[in-house]
Order: sequence, then structure tokens, then C-alpha cells
Amino acid sequence: MARIVVTGGAGFLGSHLCERFLERGDEVVCIDNLITGSVDNIEHLFGQAGFTFVMHDVSQFIWVPGPVDGLLHFASPASPVDYLEHPIPTLKVGSLGTHNSLGLCRAKGAKFFLASTSEVYGDPQVHPQTEDYWGHVNPVGPRGVYDEAKRFAEAMTMAYHRYHGIDTRIVRIFNTYGPRMRPNDGRVVSNFIVQALRGDNITVYGDGKQTRSFCFVEDEVRGLIALFDSAEIMPTNIGNPNEFTILELAEIVIEELNSSSEIIFEPLPVDDPMQRKPDITKAREILGWEPQIQLREGVVRTAEYFSRLVK
Repeated sequence: MARIVVTGGAGFLGSHLCERFLERGDEVVCIDNLITGSVDNIEHLFGQAGFTFVMHDVSQFIWVPGPVDGLLHFASPASPVDYLEHPIPTLKVGSLGTHNSLGLCRAKGAKFFLASTSEVYGDPQVHPQTEDYWGHVNPVGPRGVYDEAKRFAEAMTMAYHRYHGIDTRIVRIFNTYGPRMRPNDGRVVSNFIVQALRGDNITVYGDGKQTRSFCFVEDEVRGLIALFDSAEIMPTNIGNPNEFTILELAEIVIEELNSSSEIIFEPLPVDDPMQRKPDITKAREILGWEPQIQLREGVVRTAEYFSRLVK
């Protein structure tokens, strides 16, 4: 049994991680300032032995009494709607929050796990994206607050590993979806499902030919924990390599939900990547991991969750 700290633990991915660590017998300290997370995501864990919730902004000094075996740093706005609304907190949690989290791990002799992102690749000029690709990011564009915060966080993580000997892990997460996403978080899967459930027009930005690779949360969390338990220090892609155009996603959502929605087109946002697909060779070889849940199944399971929230 280990004692695990999850920053951003009341968020979409963080809450699933808290749940999985508790299921395998670990103690969990969940830290979240609820800027984009929700107590609703972890309320069912409050009565479980070994679970503690601390409401705190990790951009401020962090201290956790008692032993800590590992810290997973998932605190950050993670959708364009959120980090464009909260640009300064996004930069601060990626820089100061990462620094504070690493400082706690150094003090406790704990393993540090950074949730990085495929956004470090920017609008990629290499396809699919391998971990040795350095990216193509606009540092002064509106998305740069998230992209560069994560790039800095990776650099800080490796500096602590090399200079202080901290045991570190870095995951680059590609588009993930599933239960506990917020209906209004602005991500494409949640947008499309909510619009389809309401019978509203489905809004596709640009011509819809830009691509993404969508990983269901159950698969993603399985990969995250496999990486946490591994000995791999360098960044590792965890995502689904099956690539779909945004227009194909919209059509799948309409078909699977038997929706009357029609597709409309709006201008493409600034710096929106045209292609996004992970090369997961490393995850397959080192972790023995690959996703199992296909997009159509994942859309249906996500829609079942949203149907209880959307009026």
C-alpha cells in the first residue's frame, strides 16, 4: 500500500486516478482548488477509508503531513475554453505548481508524475507524433499559455531529476473523453454529444478535415497507472492512435445517438492544430499498453453519463 497525492484530483482525469488508486488499496490525498474540478467527481470517495480531500491552490506552497510515496501533478485547466478564460492561473499551475509539487516530492523522497500533453507538439509538422519530436508551438498565441506551461513543466521535471535525483515520470496525454467531463468544457467530444442530446446543430470549426485521436478515459487511466508503476523516466505518449477527422466524429455522434442534429460550420480558432495522432510504439513496448475501447462504444458510454446532466 502506498500513499499517493493527486493534484487536480477533483478534475476529469484526476478523479478517475483517485478512484483507481483507492481500488488497489492505496491511500489518496486529493488536492484541488476547484477552478475547473468539482466535488461531484469525488463525492462518492469521501466515505472510503484512506481518502482525504484538501482544497488548495498548488501554485501556492504545498505541504502534506506524513509520508508520501508518489505525487501525480494533474492540476491545470485543460481545455481551450478553460485556459483561455484562466490564462494566468494556467501558466502559474504549470510553473509554480510544478515547482511546488516537485519540492514536496524532494522533501518526502516521493516519485513525481507529470501530466503533460500532446499540446507540447503544437501544430505538428511530424505525423504521427513521436516522443522525440520537439514540437511546433506559437509561444505568443492564445493557446501558448497552456502549451508553454506544459513545456516548461517538462523542463522543470527533468531538471529536478538530473540535479536532485528525483524519480520522475512524464506522460503526454492526447485527447481523452468519457464520464466526468463537464458538459460545457468546450472540448469537441463533449460539445458534440451535448449538442446532439439537445437536438441542437453540431458546430464544426473550419472544414472539419482536421484530425484528432480520441482515447476513452478507462483506457487512458490504465495507461497512466502503468507508466506510474514503470521505470520509464522520459516522456511517453498515452493516447489512442486511431485518427478521425472532426467531421467524422460529428457524424458518429449523430448516428450513435440517433440525433436529429445537423452539422454547421464556423471559423477555425487561432493556432488550432490540423493533425494530432500519437505514435504509441513506446507505450506498447515498455508498458504493454494499448487502448481497447473503440470510439463508437466510448461515445455511447459518454452520452449515457451526459444524458443525466443535460436538459
